[in-house]
Amino acid sequence: MDTPNTPPTSTDASAARHSGFLRRCLRMPIGIQSIIAVGLGALIGSFAPPAGEQMKILGDVFLNLVQVVVLPLVFPLIVLGIARMESVKKVGRIAGKAILYFELVTTVILLIAVGLAKFTGIGKGAPVHGADADADADDLDGLSRGIDFHELVLHAVPKNIFAAFGEGNLLGAIVFALLVGVAMAAIGEKSEPFATVLESVAAVMFKVVGYVIRVAPLGVLGFISYDVAHYGFGNLRSLLGFIAVVYAGLAIVVGVLFPLIATLYRIHYVDLLKSIAGLAGIAFVTRSSESVLAPLMGKLEAFGVSRSTTSFVVPLGYSFNTDGSVLYQAAALVFLANAYGADTSLPALLLMVGVLVILSKGMAGVASASIVVLITAGNSIGLPAEGIALLLGVDFIVDMARTGVNVIGNSLAAAVVDSSENRREAKRGARDTAPNPAEPEATALQKEPAQ
Repeated sequence: MDTPNTPPTSTDASAARHSGFLRRCLRMPIGIQSIIAVGLGALIGSFAPPAGEQMKILGDVFLNLVQVVVLPLVFPLIVLGIARMESVKKVGRIAGKAILYFELVTTVILLIAVGLAKFTGIGKGAPVHGADADADADDLDGLSRGIDFHELVLHAVPKNIFAAFGEGNLLGAIVFALLVGVAMAAIGEKSEPFATVLESVAAVMFKVVGYVIRVAPLGVLGFISYDVAHYGFGNLRSLLGFIAVVYAGLAIVVGVLFPLIATLYRIHYVDLLKSIAGLAGIAFVTRSSESVLAPLMGKLEAFGVSRSTTSFVVPLGYSFNTDGSVLYQAAALVFLANAYGADTSLPALLLMVGVLVILSKGMAGVASASIVVLITAGNSIGLPAEGIALLLGVDFIVDMARTGVNVIGNSLAAAVVDSSENRREAKRGARDTAPNPAEPEATALQKEPAQ
C-alpha cells in the first residue's frame, strides 16, 4: 500500500535553509572566511572578554597543525631541489645570491625605518614610566638575556636531527637537508629510490596542508578574539603615532621598494602579489608566517619560480629575511630613544642600524624573536628593557602587518634569485650557440685534403 507524500514541515524547511547557508559559507574563498572571522573575533573579544580569551585554543590548535606539517614538507623539498641541481657549485651560488640579497634589502629597510621615525619624531613625551609599562613588564621575563650566537650556531647544526624535527628547528633542518641533497647529487642514480620516497612524502604533505588551510578561519577567530580580549585598545591613543609610522614604513616597503626591485629584475610584481595575496592575508591575521610556508612554495612554483629555487630560498628567508620585523625593530628603537631622551644624532642612528643588521640575522629559532632582538639592540645602545613593555600592548597590531610583509618579502626574494639564475642560463646559452667566426675556415681547411 502506497503511503501518501507528507508535505514538508516548517522545521524541515528551516533546517534545509540553514544547511544551504552553511554550505554557501564553506564554499566562500578562504580570504572572505578569514575576514568574517576577524569581525566575529573582534566582537567576541570586545563584548565577552572571558570567552574571547578562552577561544585562543582555536588559534593554538591551528598553529600546531601548521607546525606539525612544515618540516615534513620543507625537508624533502629542499633535499630534492638541491639533489637535482646541475652541480654543487650552483647550490653555493644560489645560497650566496640569496644571502647577499637578504643583507642588502634588510639594510635598506632599516635605513628607511630609522629615517622615517627620526623625521616624524615619534616617542617624544611617551609615558615610558607609566602604569601600562609596569603592568606589562612581567611579559619580558626570560627575554632580556639576549641572543647567544654560540647557541645559534649549535642550533643551526644540531647533534640529533630527530630532536631538531621534534623542536621545530627549521634552520637545523635546512642545514641537514643541504647535506643530504649534496650527497644525493654526488652519488647520482643510486639515490633515485630515496628521491622517489621523498617525492611521495612531499605530495602527501601538500595534501595535508590543503586540509589544514581549510580550518584557517577558525584559527583567525581564536587569535583575534584573544588579542582584543587580552590587550584591548587602551594603549592605542598614546602609541598611535608609533603604529602609524610602522604601517607607513611597511607601506613604503611594499609599495615603493619592492616594486623597484621587481622592475629591476623584470618580475611582474602585481601578478606576484595577486598570486600570494590570500596567503599573506592569512599570515596577517594569524600573525604567523609559518602558517603559510608550505602553500606559499606551491603558489610561487605556479607563478613560475623553479621548485629548486623556491624550496631553498623561501625557508632560508624565513630565518634571515624578515623585512617587516626589522622595520618594526628600527622604528621601535627610535621611539624608545626619543622617549628616554637618548642620543638620536646621525652617528647614533647609524650605530643603531649596524647593531640591528647583525642581530636581525640571529633571529632564527629564537622564541619571541622580534622582542628579543629589540631588547638586545636596546641594551647595546643604552636603552632599558623596561621601556619595551610599553610596546607589548600594541604589539599584536603591528605584528600582523610585519608578518604579512615578511611573506611578501620572501616571495619576492625567491623570484629575484630565480630571475637572476634564468638570466645567467640565458647568457650562457647565447654564448654556447653563438657562431664562431673561425669555424667555417677551419672546416674548409679540414676538407681540402680529402678533396
